[in-house]
Amino acid sequence: MPIHPLDKDWRLCLAEDREAFILADELGFAEAYVGEHVTDKAENITSCTLFLATLAGEIRRMRLGTGTVNLPNTHPAAVAGQIAMLDHMLDGRLNFGISPGGLLSDAEVFGNLDKNRTEMFVEAIDMVLDIWNSEPPYDLEGDYWHVSTRKTMIPDIGQGIIPKPLQQPHPPIVVTAVAPYSKGVMAAAARGWDVISANFLLPKWVATHWPQYQKGCEQGGRTADPADWRVAKSVFVADDLNVAREYALGPDSPYRFYYNQIVTKMRLSGRANLFLEDPSASDADPELDELLEKLVIWGTPDKVADDLLAFRDEIGDFGTLLYASKDWADRDLARRSMILLAESVLPRLDGGRTAEAV
Repeated sequence: MPIHPLDKDWRLCLAEDREAFILADELGFAEAYVGEHVTDKAENITSCTLFLATLAGEIRRMRLGTGTVNLPNTHPAAVAGQIAMLDHMLDGRLNFGISPGGLLSDAEVFGNLDKNRTEMFVEAIDMVLDIWNSEPPYDLEGDYWHVSTRKTMIPDIGQGIIPKPLQQPHPPIVVTAVAPYSKGVMAAAARGWDVISANFLLPKWVATHWPQYQKGCEQGGRTADPADWRVAKSVFVADDLNVAREYALGPDSPYRFYYNQIVTKMRLSGRANLFLEDPSASDADPELDELLEKLVIWGTPDKVADDLLAFRDEIGDFGTLLYASKDWADRDLARRSMILLAESVLPRLDGGRTAEAV
């Protein structure tokens, strides 16, 4: 979820975001996700499926993920058809990331600001899965949507049939956890879905996700495997320690810009306590400098490797480290960070699963 300066040419934003995916694939990254917002000039990819479709002929090895499709904002039949087509375009290398959507201006523009978006989210994903698991004609009735082709289906010519994805019964489903002790983690795990812990959560709150995941897996009758847990983290690697410090923490840092945007959005939606050691202190305001020190791992390859290992010791074992991309304020430094992570940091990390799954 790169967040770009408001005055940056949109064409350049999109080109650099695509370049980041292509570079990640060349470096051996295992998977990459992209989000979507329609009403955000900074977080300006308006369709994650459309963006990923532009990469179908460029990415050779990585799995690509929607991160996320904000389900209350789109009709379930449209989601089912688009995801099925994208899965075929990617030759079955798609991860289906879903969420209720967290941007209030998106909720307003799509007319669901005052609706129960969690209920809409559950109904939408249930309908998408029912479409894929059933045969036409469809007749699915919910509180928010109706899916039917009973009146117009002509099977001899293929009319009234929604396509199924290449991966059966469906692409892996992934949800993002953005709260301490997230009940959503438990519910997702119980349904057989995987989890990404957000990169703007304090490590102590990230650590609360694994016990919830274990409980959910137990409810779903499956064994919880740390290899299935994805953790996003803001990381910057440079050859020089002073350069790394300035790019990660300085006044013109894209990391500072990113977290200022995130904190502002969370404050306006009443969730700024996510950044506090004591989330019950709802009237407190997170201090940005302190937050950057806690949430960004930065430095030379040796320092970053040590800090990543310390982070893993603090939250517990996990399978995939998701490198949370930021705006390429300096293209060369941003690219160099990804290269150093892949080529100089990972060899310093113990545990083959972590090294293989970034």
